[in-house]
Amino acid sequence: MTFSDVFKSSFLENVTAVSLTDMMLTLILAFGLGLFIFYIYKKTYQGVMYSSSFGVTLLALTMITSQVILAVTSNVVLSLGMVGALSIVRFRTAIKEPLDIAFLFWSIAVGIVLAAGMIPLAVIGSVVIGLILLFFVNKKSSSNPYIVVLTCDGQASETKAVSFLKSKAERCVTKSKSAQNGFVEVNMEIRLKNDNTDFINEIAGIPGVSSAVLVSYNGDYMG
Repeated sequence: MTFSDVFKSSFLENVTAVSLTDMMLTLILAFGLGLFIFYIYKKTYQGVMYSSSFGVTLLALTMITSQVILAVTSNVVLSLGMVGALSIVRFRTAIKEPLDIAFLFWSIAVGIVLAAGMIPLAVIGSVVIGLILLFFVNKKSSSNPYIVVLTCDGQASETKAVSFLKSKAERCVTKSKSAQNGFVEVNMEIRLKNDNTDFINEIAGIPGVSSAVLVSYNGDYMG
């Protein structure tokens, strides 16, 4: 093997395996669709604290995935090695919101489809998915769910408070109840007939009711 044969290796051949036009077009489209996913995520986020870093991660993930798939589609041997390399990657970050998983898969899918050359599928599919998410996630139900926590000094006051609460609410379901010496605590899920919450003041004024707390929640009850 001569010195010139070393530079005739497949490594140098891979330099021109993907054209500059394909690279730029794929990355620009991935950046644009990644921004669109970021925008949809920001508009549909309903968690407690919004994390802009996760939105930037969605943008970066779209571009990184398209770059990886573009390299894989240009070389069969490289694709086998890439599969082996990526199989050892482990992600330890916990996903707090179930909807975040959908956004992660959406970013990865867009990157794959773009790098595969299916540009109309990536663009039209992303627009349709984004509109569906905007419609369903931001769609408000006719009645907002609340949790009412009542602290009473006995069975009689509890019965009066619960009866009054059922008369003011459209739907009332007991979620938990704990009793100790001297007081009873009841947690109830309610659906209000309207936006008026003044009834909680009236419940607190019932004899034997030491406290009445009204808390809005997203419908995910853990208990």
